[in-house]
Amino acid sequence: MKHSTLGLAIAIGLAATAAQAQQPVDAAADARSEARTLSAVTVTARKREETLQEVPVAVTAFTPETLDKLDIKDLSDLGSQVPNLTVYAARGSTSTVTAYIRGVGQADPLWGVDPGVGIYLDDVYIARPQGALLDVFDVGRIEVLRGPQGTLYGKNTIGGAIKYISAGLPRTTQGFASVTVGNYNQLDAKAALGGPIGGEDSGLRARVAVASMNRDGFGTNLETGQDVSDKEINAARFQLGAFAGDDFDVQFALDWVDDKSGVRGARMLATNPLAPGLAPLDSRYDIRSGMRNINNTEMKGASATVNWRPGENWAFKYVLAKRESDTETNIDFDTLPQPLVDVRAFYSDSQVSNELQANFDAGGRARGVMGLYWFKGEAGGQVLNWFSNPLLPPALTNPLFGDTQGVVTTTSFAAYADWTFDLTERLALDVGARYTDEDKDALALNRFYTSNQYTTSWGTAANFDKTVNFKNVSPKVSLNYQLTPDVMVYGLASRGFKSGGFNIRANTTAVPRSGEPFDDESVDSFELGSKMALLDNTLFLNLAAFHNRYKDIQLSVFTSYTLPNGSQSFFGDFTNAGRGTVNGAEVEYQWLPTTNWALTGNLAWLDAKYDEFITSGVNVADSQFFTNAPEWSGAVNLEHRLPLADGGNMSMRVGYSYQSAVWPTTDLSPAIRQGGYGLLGAGVIWRLDDAWSFSLQGSNLLDEEYRTTGYNIPAYGVLTGFYGAPRQYALTARYEF
Repeated sequence: MKHSTLGLAIAIGLAATAAQAQQPVDAAADARSEARTLSAVTVTARKREETLQEVPVAVTAFTPETLDKLDIKDLSDLGSQVPNLTVYAARGSTSTVTAYIRGVGQADPLWGVDPGVGIYLDDVYIARPQGALLDVFDVGRIEVLRGPQGTLYGKNTIGGAIKYISAGLPRTTQGFASVTVGNYNQLDAKAALGGPIGGEDSGLRARVAVASMNRDGFGTNLETGQDVSDKEINAARFQLGAFAGDDFDVQFALDWVDDKSGVRGARMLATNPLAPGLAPLDSRYDIRSGMRNINNTEMKGASATVNWRPGENWAFKYVLAKRESDTETNIDFDTLPQPLVDVRAFYSDSQVSNELQANFDAGGRARGVMGLYWFKGEAGGQVLNWFSNPLLPPALTNPLFGDTQGVVTTTSFAAYADWTFDLTERLALDVGARYTDEDKDALALNRFYTSNQYTTSWGTAANFDKTVNFKNVSPKVSLNYQLTPDVMVYGLASRGFKSGGFNIRANTTAVPRSGEPFDDESVDSFELGSKMALLDNTLFLNLAAFHNRYKDIQLSVFTSYTLPNGSQSFFGDFTNAGRGTVNGAEVEYQWLPTTNWALTGNLAWLDAKYDEFITSGVNVADSQFFTNAPEWSGAVNLEHRLPLADGGNMSMRVGYSYQSAVWPTTDLSPAIRQGGYGLLGAGVIWRLDDAWSFSLQGSNLLDEEYRTTGYNIPAYGVLTGFYGAPRQYALTARYEF
């Protein structure tokens, strides 16, 4: 048996391998077993079913058991368990995602701006970050692919991809129900039921899953007494499949997420000079906002998947999907009762995608996948600004009332292919390429008004309707060689690209170039790796090193400009920074010293530097830093398993994660910069029998204060930081049948 360990799964089910995953063993039987065997997880990283040790790709996969043991509640909890992954909730939101892999990503959730890390729900790309910080419930597997994935996954996987795969349609009736209670009055309920309809031989199967996640706030709005940083999310999924034997099936899926959580609290990092009497609060979550506590996102999707296997050698898949999301949010940048920088924002997104795949595998030396992809999406919205400087006399521009409206329509077509050729019994060559042709049309109308009723306009900042086309070919080539049955090495060269576009928030009156399209960005990545199984398959050591050449880097920045009265204001700008070089290395290990103990972990090093960053005609690269790119990060998990006399078992885990200093935002404010910090977590899972289990989990047990991001707007004295969650603990009871 070959154990090239990228993606191997050890019996304890703790995900920590550097480009792989772990498959937990059966809780009762294997906890008492003396065997230390590995089970390979089947993934679709290359859009065909393979075990992870066959894939020369840096991918980590998490099974449901692993997610439970590591206390993964939503996608943000994956960051410490995947090398060089940074993922968290975007500034004032609960479910809007910010994701970076190996220093590549996109923090601005503005409509029409593409993310750098693609997020997929059951093979369907989620084009907008609103609502994409998915909660974990009824999941079959989560895969995280690191590095450019442009060949198979398209333009917006320049940093990597996160694939959330729901639990499938079972052949027999099964399900579960769980209830979780915790501090901050946490109360979560999750349940799922699936199986055949009309008997096991009917060919019809269905599954329904529901979840309700609720928690009081970490802080309070001292002006209104309302909670902030609370959680109120309801979600549901429904699947229906018709199976005509093993050769043909049609599956339908519906999903829905309703996030009515309140706004997130933020700490003032310094007294705002426009409100000198209001000093920063002690709590990192309390605010004194005069705005309404509205931060709602509703996301829903529908898909139809057709699978056809006309013979042993060919398999075809067609996926048709439609997704929509609507968001209304109030953003109090200054967190104060006065309307210094207050924003009401409305986002509305819709997308339709079609993908046709053909897989070939005749059992010979060549196998591969080919496909066509078509996408059309409309991302639009309105942002109502109220900017005020109480230290200046009232004027036409003070307060400054702005209305930003726009729609970005994206039409994209792509064709791709990825083939593997066995050159010898040990040496395999993988080649692939993706061609993309994309049009983006931007319609923007940004005006200034005389009052907060937004009825009488006195000036226009931008008014344009423009279209731009992007074409790209993203190739990939890799070689992997099986040195021994237990050691595999690989080399990989690939290109990823993210299309450019238009800045809907442009102010062409003050900054004319802001109405011009920003360029697409690209990464040329070169990677070497090895995957090793040692000490009779009780130690797994996996190494990866990469060198990335990053070009035309897209950055979201706040740009100041001068108003007609001579005072300063700002707008959200987009620009291309130039070039950068990102080098890194990743180590992951799994060690089973005995049948009862397991030690797993990862260590990542990242060196991300700008080579060119042109500002006002001057290269300022030496003074710039990559955002969300800590130099060092890693995690270690220690687990002890105890078989119990009554047939159950108990698993006890303690985990520690660390990351070095990081610049969370592009403005590079030293006050927002987060120094190195570590987080401690622990958990106990008691499996009573095949049906009942109980778990006690705790996260950030030392109550570490750490910033994930923030705002720095000097024109209005805003300097705030958003913080990660405090100490939390929860007890879960789960029943499976």
